[in-house]
Amino acid sequence: METFQSLLTKKLSHALSVAGLPEAGELTPASDPRFGDYQTNAALVIGKQHRENPRAVAKKIVAHLEAGDICETPTVAGAGFINFTLRAEATARKAIEALQDDRLGVAEAKSRRRIVIDFGSPNVAKPMHVGHIRSTVLGDALARIAVFLGHEVIRDNHVGDWGTQFGMVIWGWKNLLDREALQRDPLSEIVRIYKETNERATDNPEIREACRQELIKLQAGDRENIDIWNQCVALSMQDFERIYKLLDIHYDLQCGESFYNDRLSGVVDRLLKSGIAEISEGAVVVFFRDIPELADKPLIIRKRDGGFNYATTDLATIDYRVNDLKAESIWYVVGAPQTLHFKQIFQVARREGYTAELRHITFGSILGEDRKLMKTRSGENVPLRDLLEEACRRARKIVDEKNPHLTEEEKSDIAEKIGIGAVKYADLSQYRMTDYVFSWDKMLSLHGNTAPYLQNAYVRIRSIFRKAGEAVATPLRGVTEETGHKPLATTLTLAHPAELNLAKRLCQFAEIVPQVLNDFRPNILANYLFEMANSFHTFYEACPVLKSEEAARSSRLVLCDLTGRVLKHGLGLLGIKVPERM
Repeated sequence: METFQSLLTKKLSHALSVAGLPEAGELTPASDPRFGDYQTNAALVIGKQHRENPRAVAKKIVAHLEAGDICETPTVAGAGFINFTLRAEATARKAIEALQDDRLGVAEAKSRRRIVIDFGSPNVAKPMHVGHIRSTVLGDALARIAVFLGHEVIRDNHVGDWGTQFGMVIWGWKNLLDREALQRDPLSEIVRIYKETNERATDNPEIREACRQELIKLQAGDRENIDIWNQCVALSMQDFERIYKLLDIHYDLQCGESFYNDRLSGVVDRLLKSGIAEISEGAVVVFFRDIPELADKPLIIRKRDGGFNYATTDLATIDYRVNDLKAESIWYVVGAPQTLHFKQIFQVARREGYTAELRHITFGSILGEDRKLMKTRSGENVPLRDLLEEACRRARKIVDEKNPHLTEEEKSDIAEKIGIGAVKYADLSQYRMTDYVFSWDKMLSLHGNTAPYLQNAYVRIRSIFRKAGEAVATPLRGVTEETGHKPLATTLTLAHPAELNLAKRLCQFAEIVPQVLNDFRPNILANYLFEMANSFHTFYEACPVLKSEEAARSSRLVLCDLTGRVLKHGLGLLGIKVPERM
C-alpha cells in the first residue's frame, strides 16, 4: 500500500521528466494546512540552479502534473512552492485501505538489516535510578519500531558487571554483611556495604590495600571471590528484572562486561600486531594523529599496570557482535557524555576493517523541578523502582476517582498502564537531546501532550462502541463470533471538514512511522499521535456518531475504529499500553 506522499512524489517525478526538468527538491507535508496537505520546493531549487523565475518553473511543472485522481488542481504559492490538496474521495479510499490492512498502511523497509541495539546497561551492585529511563525507554521504542519495519533486532543489555568496585563489594561482603538485611532487600544491603567500605578505605590504607587484594583474587579466578561476585550479579539481575517486567521490556541478550574478559588480551595483541596500537609510556595506546578533533585525545586500551578498561571491552564487544552475531548495524543508546569515547572506539573499528554501521544515539538529561539533575533530598539518585511505583500510585488515585466501581484487579491494571505509560511518554515525546523537567502533574494530566490524554481518547472510542452495543467489526476482521454483528461500512463519507481532517491525519500514520528511524526520533511518532488525538476530539465534538442518521453513522463508526487502532498500535510501538476503561 503506497502512501499519498510516495504517490505524489512519483507523479511529481514524472511531471519533471515530461517537462524536461531535472529531479530536484522534495515533497513534504504542508507546513500550513491553509495552503494544502503537501508541498514541494522543486521549482525553487530548479529556478536557482538554472537562474529562472521559480514561479514560472512551478507553473510549467503544474502543467504536466497528472494527479487529479488524488488531489485538486495543484496551486503555486509564494516564491514558487507547489501545494497539493487531497480530494475527499481519495482520502476516504486510502483510509479504508488502511483499515483493511493489518499494518495500517505501513510498508516494511525495502532494505532490512540485522541490528544489535545496546540500551539500558545498568551497573551490578547498584540500583537502577531515574537516569536509566532514557536509554531503556528510548532503546526499547527504537527496537519495537525497527522490528515492525521488518528489521531483525537483537536487544542487548550490556550490563556493567565487572570493575574495580567489586574489590570493595567483596571486602564488605566478607566483613560487614548483614545476612537478614540481604534477604529483606538484597540490593540495598549490597549498596550499604559498598558505601561503608569505600568510606573506611578512604581513611584507612590497610583496608584500601585489602580491597585491592580482593579484586586481584577475583580477577585471578579465586573460587570464594567468584562465588560472592556471582551472588551479587544474580541478586542485581533479579532486581533489574522486576523493573523490566513493570516496564514491559525484554532483552534477547544480557552479556555483561565480564562475558568479554577472555577476549581482551586478544584485542590488544591484534591491534599491536596490525600497527593500529602502539606502546607509549608502558601503556598500549591508539593515537589519532590524522583526525584533528582526536589528535590530542589518544585511546588507552591497556593500562601501564596491565589492566584493561572500557575501551578494550567495547572493542571486544564490536568484534563479537559483528563476527558472532553477524550484526550489520550496531546502535548504542548511551548518554551524550560518552560521545568522545564512541568516536574513538568507532575509529579503531573502522581501522580494523569493520564495515557494520556503528551509531551512537545520544540523549539529554532528566531534570527536577529546580531544573537541576533529578536527585532525592539527600542528594542521591532517585531509584527507578521507587519512581515507577510512585507513578502507579498516583495513577491509581485518578482511577479511584473516575471509576470507583471497578474491581481491585481492574484498578491496579489500569493504574499500571496509565502510570508507566505516563513516564515513558514524558520521555519519548521530547526530542532525545532535549533536557526535560520531570513533573508528575504534567505527565499524569488528562489534558495536553501526555499519555493519559491519548489513552483517554482510545477509551472514549471504546466507550462509543460499548454504547452502540456493537463489537468492533471492520472489513478486515469480518463478522464477530461473539455477537454476529455485521461488519462496519466499507465506504467513508467525509462531508464535514472535521471528518476529512481526521481521515487525512489517519492516512499519515504510514508516512510517520518509517521516519522515526531516520534520526532515531520517537518524538515524531508521539507528536503525530497527539495531533491525531486532537483531530479526533474536534471530530467527536462536531460530528455526532451514534445519534447521526445512516449512512453517516456507519461512516463515523469506521473513522472511530480506525482512530482507535492507530492510537493503540502507535502507542504500542512506543511501548505504551492502552486500557479499555479509565
